[in-house]
Amino acid sequence: MNEHYTPEVEAQIRKDSAQIIARYPDSRSAIMPMLHLIQSVDGFCSPRGIVLVADILGLTRAQVSAVATFYSQYRRHPNGEYNVGVCTNALCAVMGGDIIWDELTEYVGVGHDETTEDGKITLEQLECNAGCDYAPVVMVNWEFFDNQTPESAKQIIDDIRAGKDIHPTRGPEKVHTFKETERVLAGFEDGHVDEGPAAGEASLRGLKIAREHNWTVPQATEGGE
Repeated sequence: MNEHYTPEVEAQIRKDSAQIIARYPDSRSAIMPMLHLIQSVDGFCSPRGIVLVADILGLTRAQVSAVATFYSQYRRHPNGEYNVGVCTNALCAVMGGDIIWDELTEYVGVGHDETTEDGKITLEQLECNAGCDYAPVVMVNWEFFDNQTPESAKQIIDDIRAGKDIHPTRGPEKVHTFKETERVLAGFEDGHVDEGPAAGEASLRGLKIAREHNWTVPQATEGGE
């Protein structure tokens, strides 16, 4: 990777960054979406990207790097085109997440935060996908694949390797690339927000029961009790 962006690419990053900064009363608050913007271009928080973000925001490279190294969604080396995250937190683990992880790492041939030689797939062992009602859950570029098995997880890998579209259980009609997803995380809509279901039956079951029984949230009494 070149040490510097081409003039055209840098100009586009600066233009997009101006839109991001305009959302905040303090420009420094734009640092996190701007790092996602860098990842949408380079596939990771590259040294040249950190230098550019620092220059735009009037910060030091150390200040920008401190943020880029703190949060796990920011990568310090090139990420694969598809980030496949397997939840191995308590509930997913006991429902089969540990087995999925063990079999998938052997099947793909890489471990946690490692990328296949062709640059297609990065595997990640995740603490929680916030989809416990569909455990075990796998996420590809932050899209949900619910109620997974080792076989279904391997099929996801096979489809990625074959260049096929992969279709999440909930969310958009297909999973978009890591770089495309990063641009959305930077705050630029991709037009897919209304595709597919956002919440499934299991997530909404409690709400359904509450409505059937006309249950409501208790109102606070005078004095706050």
